Amino acid sequence: MFTIDQIKTAHSKVKSGADFPKYVQDLIALGVERYDTFVSDGHAEYVGKDNYTAKSDAKYQPLLISEKSEADTFKHNLKIHQQGQTDYMTFCKHSAEAGVEKWTVNTTDMTCIYYDKAGNIVLLETIPTV
Repeated sequence: MFTIDQIKTAHSKVKSGADFPKYVQDLIALGVERYDTFVSDGHAEYVGKDNYTAKSDAKYQPLLISEKSEADTFKHNLKIHQQGQTDYMTFCKHSAEAGVEKWTVNTTDMTCIYYDKAGNIVLLETIPTV
C-alpha cells in the first residue's frame, strides 16, 4: 500500500492547478482510491483498497472557513488556479474565504467534489484524463 512519503513525492511535482490531472494519475498508480483535503489546515486523508488509510499532517497554520459558501466566487478562483495563475496556498486561502471546507477526490469516478461547512456540494467537477 501507499505511504504519505510516496504521496508527498507525487505532490512535489504539482506547481499549479494545471498539474492536478497528472497528480491524480500518480495517486491512482500508488493505489489511492479517494482522498479528502481539509482547507482549514491542508491535511488530507487517503483511502485505498480494503479501506487502507493514511493521513497527512497539517500543511499550514489554520485558516478560518467562511460560514457562507459563495459558489460563483469559488468557481472563478478555481478556474484561475487551474490555469496556473495562483499557487496552492493562494487557492486554499481563496477556498476558505469562499466557504469551502474540504474537497473529495475520487480516483475511480474521476471526480472532485468541493463541500461547504454544512456538507453541501459547492461544485462537482470531472477530473480530466491526461
